[in-house]
Amino acid sequence: MLEWLRWAVLLLALTPFVYCLLVLYSGHRFFSRRSPEPPADFTPSVSVLKPVRGLDRDPYLNFASFCRQNYPGEYEILFCVSEENDPAVPVIRQIMRDFPDRSIRLLVGAENLGANNKVNKLVRMVREARYDFLIVSDSDIRVEPYYLTSIARLFREPSVGAVTCVYRGFAGDSFASELEVMGNSTEFQPGVLVAWLLEGVKFALGATMAVRRKALEDIGGFEALADHYSDDFETGNRIAAKGWKVELCRWPIITVFPRQTLRECFRHQVRWALTTRHSRPWGHVGLIFTFGLPWAIAASLVAPSWPIAAGYLGAYAVLRFAVAWQIGVVGLQDDVLKRYLWLLPLRDLFGLAVWVMSFFTRRIFWRGSTFYVRNQRLVPAGRS
Repeated sequence: MLEWLRWAVLLLALTPFVYCLLVLYSGHRFFSRRSPEPPADFTPSVSVLKPVRGLDRDPYLNFASFCRQNYPGEYEILFCVSEENDPAVPVIRQIMRDFPDRSIRLLVGAENLGANNKVNKLVRMVREARYDFLIVSDSDIRVEPYYLTSIARLFREPSVGAVTCVYRGFAGDSFASELEVMGNSTEFQPGVLVAWLLEGVKFALGATMAVRRKALEDIGGFEALADHYSDDFETGNRIAAKGWKVELCRWPIITVFPRQTLRECFRHQVRWALTTRHSRPWGHVGLIFTFGLPWAIAASLVAPSWPIAAGYLGAYAVLRFAVAWQIGVVGLQDDVLKRYLWLLPLRDLFGLAVWVMSFFTRRIFWRGSTFYVRNQRLVPAGRS
């Protein structure tokens, strides 16, 4: 019995290595076809929708990056806040003064259609947007001047209903923030690329969720997601289910992470993990076979000889660092990961703890509010 268990562990411990090889192949396929800047071969009029609540880190720089686009087509930017006294309002009004040649509107208030306040704002913005190509972007996103061009050109095929983006993190001045940036580049984005390779893109990411208005109408608009937890994933998934194509943009954008404590970082990571757990439950369970460090340690402990034990630990080190370098450093151009590559084993243990915790909680903390997740929907704390 013990001999059978030993060989089972040794065999299962190979699965993270297979996964790493798959990540390396998908990363090569994805990034190798990226030109220095995207050609502007399709430039329709675009509405950029920015739901905002409170202040993220460096809000002016984040918002201003959307105003400095080298986009030959027409575009407008709509901001929406729940109340006039939202601390982001003065920053938005300053943006409007500093970029008078841009079409920028600030909307205050949104109909309460469900527990997801972001989606409530999106519903109003879609109704007031002038154009049929809509780009939704979180308030903590910063982009390069060719961002709109890179998104819009992917809609040149009429069959494309949505576009989303890979992204890298920009760390706040804290170790926890840097740890989160590393996790994004070495865990989350590699998973996105493997999904792209194996089954195509059937989801969207909140960093950029661009949609054709007709495709959005086909899924009942954002109104259908007013109580939904993972509105970004669901938008892309439902659009794909309607027969539309979803594209993944090859030019990474930037998510600006806040300065945070380890506890705040852990909560944030668990919230993201719950998104995967409720959106792709079996895929989330299967993540256990992507954690190379614990499997390598387990294999080394039961290995019949020290060369075999050393082989497992060595294979983990080589393949894990190769993934981090190719996807994070080269592909996503993550400077934080480049500086702290040696901390990757610590990040892996942190990621394992987040994954385990995601099975023992349904409570999330989001923008100052507490919710429970039930049947992929948000339920405010205190509501039965």
